[in-house]
Amino acid sequence: MPLRIPAARSAAMTAVAFALSCAPATAAAAPPPDTLEARLLACTGCHGDQGRATADGYYPRIAGKPAGYLANQLLNFRDGRRSVPSMTWVVGHLSDDYLREIAAHFSERHPPYPAPPPPAVAPEVLERGRRLVLEGDPSRDLPACTACHGDALLGAQPALPGLLGLPRDYLNAQFGAWLNGTRRAMAPDCMATIARRLPPNDIAAVTAWLAAQPVAPGARPAARAPATLPLDCGGLGR
Repeated sequence: MPLRIPAARSAAMTAVAFALSCAPATAAAAPPPDTLEARLLACTGCHGDQGRATADGYYPRIAGKPAGYLANQLLNFRDGRRSVPSMTWVVGHLSDDYLREIAAHFSERHPPYPAPPPPAVAPEVLERGRRLVLEGDPSRDLPACTACHGDALLGAQPALPGLLGLPRDYLNAQFGAWLNGTRRAMAPDCMATIARRLPPNDIAAVTAWLAAQPVAPGARPAARAPATLPLDCGGLGR
């Protein structure tokens, strides 16, 4: 037996259906704001909130590093002197001025550093690393890391990076990249020269000691680089 709907109810249902068909479509979600912070979410997806590095630490901290250093690295990724496909994809078509704007943004961020993990090497290895970092080895023409990167090892304005607050795996990977040529700087490439003078056991000692050092709250890169550097570094000219 066919269902009978009262005429009044049928008319009401028809009116509702007509009203719904004429109602405007639900408004689309508002686009994100066109701000530098919104655009740089592409960076913090890997490098962590404000560039503080992710929990696993392999993607390095970029927050608080000197703007000149960050700009140089972005240019190196774009121009093929460093080989990390994801970075090349992100910056490959960006202008010099825009890369410097990005660098300045992250250089002004200073979230606190996490406590370093306990070292996983023997005390004598740490001591070997400490001596190389703080004293170098004149017999092999190896300057101390502090001779360029500052007594506090937090780098110096405008373009010398800090070495603390980075995980050991990342530091080891960078030495490997200098040795195999996948990381390069403008000639003369001083870090490639240093890497070639260090045997693997010395690299392991240096990175173990650096990765075990805490960073004091409020620490910043030095205001200026040392007056005289032990090696010529072409990248500093940019």
